[in-house]
Amino acid sequence: MGAAPAAPTSPAPKLGARSCRESPEGKPPTGANHPAVSKTATKSSPAKSRGAPARPARNGRSSRPNGKTLSTYITERFDEFSRSQKDVARYIVDHLDEAAFQTAEELARRANTSSSTVVRFSQALGFEGYPELQQAAIEEYRHREADAGDGTAPLFDFDHSEFEASLAADHANVEETVRNLTREQVEACVTALAGAHRVMIVGLDQLAFFGSYLRHLLALLDIRAEVIASPRQDSITRLSRVDEDSLVIAFSAGRAHPIVVRAMKLAKHRRATTLAITDATLSEIGEHSDLTLYYSSNGPSFTRSNTSLLAIVQALAHGVYARDKGAFADRIRILKLK
Repeated sequence: MGAAPAAPTSPAPKLGARSCRESPEGKPPTGANHPAVSKTATKSSPAKSRGAPARPARNGRSSRPNGKTLSTYITERFDEFSRSQKDVARYIVDHLDEAAFQTAEELARRANTSSSTVVRFSQALGFEGYPELQQAAIEEYRHREADAGDGTAPLFDFDHSEFEASLAADHANVEETVRNLTREQVEACVTALAGAHRVMIVGLDQLAFFGSYLRHLLALLDIRAEVIASPRQDSITRLSRVDEDSLVIAFSAGRAHPIVVRAMKLAKHRRATTLAITDATLSEIGEHSDLTLYYSSNGPSFTRSNTSLLAIVQALAHGVYARDKGAFADRIRILKLK
């Protein structure tokens, strides 16, 4: 008896969209092959392993979880991410317009991490790769722009130079910063600054300048403040002076310096009032602060924009001055400040 005929083999399944590991990372989807459709992240089902990418629906769309935006979804799941993934999360939430149009490599550089971390973060949210996350960012950004449209003309023409682009970004950052501040927040910060018996300002690396500048402005108002601007032991030792009558002001940009986090934790332990000035709404120092002032730092340059941060520093000092202009009148006249 002859051998039984082999069972017919089914044709090899067609490969779907290339995964993020196979495709060039960070290439924004083109209009011809990737229409602007809703691709906001969804939670994977319990049956799937954590971090496994969600399979898109046949029509190429993935549903929004309860109508949430990408930023909202990232914020709700923030505690689930690794430390490096949290850096990506912070940057996307606060720099959505940049994330919408940057490559994975560019986004990784701005978030102080690697492009592979950006890809893994995308998959942890349920996307196949970074292009799908980027499409969700583009969609949210377009909706924000449509909702915020006030009919005013743009600051520069569409074909502006890089110099003008930097100025336009600073202009937009100040507006964004103002929108995210409330009168109650500002009044509470000014009151704490004016009433503190001891002011301790913590700002390291590039933020040391702003800590020193705030100390300078307060000195003009006869308010003494100390600055911790380096990780040297003599600087850290000054933290031991913090008590319940102190105000500790901490600056951060992106991931906070470990010394800054340490200072805020010590201040909370000693029941001092704490104020965080940060460009991340999910900032680590914000978790240990009584008061928080957020500033926008978007920008096309190789470094973060500090225009809004400088504005906040000057506004804080002016707020203290404005509480009792008469008390500072003679000092202002002697120093010839105005």
